Amino acid sequence: MTQRMNYVQAAPGGFQALRDLQAYVEGSGLEHPLLELVKMRASQINGCAYCLDMHSKDARAAGETEQRLYVLNAWREAPFYNARERAALAWTEALTRIAGGDVPDELYAEVRSQFSEKELADLSFAIIAINGWNRLAIPFRSEPGHYQPQKKTKAA
Repeated sequence: MTQRMNYVQAAPGGFQALRDLQAYVEGSGLEHPLLELVKMRASQINGCAYCLDMHSKDARAAGETEQRLYVLNAWREAPFYNARERAALAWTEALTRIAGGDVPDELYAEVRSQFSEKELADLSFAIIAINGWNRLAIPFRSEPGHYQPQKKTKAA
């Protein structure tokens, strides 16, 4: 599959706006492993090969286990995720599939039991961001396989 266009070059202002949202999310205080699971799950639902490639590599580079990544698509049946992660994954699915209907009160209550108001807003922004990235990578056919995680350097 050949990339259709380079959306970064075509619309650098739009790209930067989405990067700014992503930077906010990354600095929000939500746990990095949780954010990577959210990015992976939304990308699985949307079928975004580029983002799945990227975030599986980032997750592994940050210490995520292969086992948790392999069974993420069936997280409800797996004992490898804690209550906070389960709530985040359910919220991710609901927001990613929002066209299918309303978000149930029961789900909201479950997620609020695990996340403060600010954390839930930030989690929602994280889901909005990854869905936005998916909606750029899929139609413009961003090619998976070339992404390499950045090396983390220790501060002096």
